[in-house]
Amino acid sequence: MASASPEQEKPFHLRGNYAPVEGELTVTDLEVEGAIPSDLSGRYLRNGSNPISGESEHWFFGDGMIHGVEIQNGRPTWYKNRYVKTPLLETPDASRISGEGLVDHRISYANTHIISHAGRILALEEGAFPYELTKDLDTVGYHDFDGKLTTAMTAHPRICPDTGELLFFAAQPIPPHLTYHRVDADGKLVQTEEIQVKGGTMMHDFNVTRNYVVFMDLPVVFDFESLAKGGDPLHWDESYGARLGVMPRTGSNADVHWFDIDPCYVFHPVNAYEREGKIVLDVARYEYMWRESMNDIPAPKVHHWEIDLEGGSVSESQVDDRFAEFGRIAPGRVGKKNRYGYLVSTRPGVENVTIGDESQGGSVLKYDFESGSRSEHDFGDGVTPGETLFAPAAGGSAEDDGYLMGYAYNKQEDRSEFFILDATDVAAKPIARIKLPRRVPFGFHGSWIPDPS
Repeated sequence: MASASPEQEKPFHLRGNYAPVEGELTVTDLEVEGAIPSDLSGRYLRNGSNPISGESEHWFFGDGMIHGVEIQNGRPTWYKNRYVKTPLLETPDASRISGEGLVDHRISYANTHIISHAGRILALEEGAFPYELTKDLDTVGYHDFDGKLTTAMTAHPRICPDTGELLFFAAQPIPPHLTYHRVDADGKLVQTEEIQVKGGTMMHDFNVTRNYVVFMDLPVVFDFESLAKGGDPLHWDESYGARLGVMPRTGSNADVHWFDIDPCYVFHPVNAYEREGKIVLDVARYEYMWRESMNDIPAPKVHHWEIDLEGGSVSESQVDDRFAEFGRIAPGRVGKKNRYGYLVSTRPGVENVTIGDESQGGSVLKYDFESGSRSEHDFGDGVTPGETLFAPAAGGSAEDDGYLMGYAYNKQEDRSEFFILDATDVAAKPIARIKLPRRVPFGFHGSWIPDPS
């Protein structure tokens, strides 16, 4: 039997298109196939883990790198990739926790998400302060809302399309385990509340509606004993239980109502909204997470939850049997009733996902939650899309009048592209494809940041 090559012996996050790229590029001469819609002007920015040393213990623990494409009046003006310049970039051994047990929230990988709010572009990682960047991806520095933020900030805040508020939380292994924050439309932190939970869990994301926030207190727990022995810092503990906590957006711990659900894990919901005394949620649900190790990850499936606020119960149903993750919707529907959701999947017929096997390729799924139908853009063998975002078309009236966009990796060419799909007809040929000068490693989350109108 032939022995594995040195490349094959590496962990998945250090080989293939998970592996980091070297250096920072700026390229202004970009080849376009098709025609970029003339109403698209702005920047698509996506964050991900790219250890500058070329090595990291886990996919989650690499230095943050932003890959961006700027579009102006229907043409691409640049592709750039830039590290988020945090203290860990120059001092990888820097510790967040001092010998006295104090947490330095400036110590961050800043590698998980990037958003825009109140005129600031913020790179996020759930264990630390956000880091502010310029529109050209230069690092300004950490941002603590004029000193009012004293906890970390989740990588998955929500921006209310009606009020402009930025709603987020901090979850950490030491007390207080959960803290809720509300920032007004001008970027001022106006509310901070400690929320009582049973212990330290990995709460990665949450939900908002017009009037409520919904916390997901699920059984992936921090394990200090394992960490001290060099083991995984997180593991599945079904005895912890699973529940959803509903709180008014301006409420406090005393106002939280908890609803038990079957044990599961959710990294990313699709959306939540209120309907006739209930809160409706669609999520990418896992049966468990990290039960044997932090590489033990089952396939996620879209599930539908309804929280009966008066009856005190939660009903659950599976929407589809396809692998589906990274759910996004039209930004104007956040917290409101949405008809459509856009998720990333494996190709049809591929259920046994092998992490690190780019030959499988992937698809973008569009769910119509009203009709129960699903449409799909299959990228083909060896072409794998990442998280796909929605950008509204100018003058559009329907919820899906707009474009889907993201990066896709072509294994055969060992190169990436930026694609734009018609959100009303996702199965159709891409409207445009921008050939990028290098591969963009598989990463996490990003945003389309339109130019001011």
